[in-house]
Amino acid sequence: MVAVKTDKINGDALGTGRRKSSVARVRVRAGSGKVTINKRALEEYFPVSNDRRAIAEVLEAAGNREDIDIIINVKGGGPTGQSGACRMGIARAMVSFDDEIFPQMRDGGFLTRDARMKERKKPGLHGARRGTQFSKR
Repeated sequence: MVAVKTDKINGDALGTGRRKSSVARVRVRAGSGKVTINKRALEEYFPVSNDRRAIAEVLEAAGNREDIDIIINVKGGGPTGQSGACRMGIARAMVSFDDEIFPQMRDGGFLTRDARMKERKKPGLHGARRGTQFSKR
C-alpha cells in the first residue's frame, strides 16, 4: 500500500505529484467539493479542456467526491505538465484520505509516475541530439 501522509496541524491528507519539470503539492480535506489551484478556481487556472479532464478523471475514478475540498500548489513547467502533476498528486492525497480507493487509483494508472523528461543538451551539439551543420568546404 501507499504511505499515508497527513498534516500534523489540521489533519489534511497530503500528496505530491510530479510530471516533466512540474511539482504539485496537494491537500485534501472535508468540505464542499471545491478545487483550488494556486488560489484560483480550476476553470480559471486550466482554461484548456484537456488539462481539466486530466484532473476530472481522478475525481471520477474515486467516485462522487462532493464532500471534500482540494487545495493544490503547483509550480514549474507548462500547463500540460502541471495538470499531470496535479492528477498524480490528487490521486496520492485521495489514497491518504481514504485508503479503500487505492485499487481504483492503481488500476486507473493515476499513481504511476510518468518519467518522461526533457533530454539534456550534450557538449559539442546544438541541442540534445542535433549535431553541427555539415560543411563541404
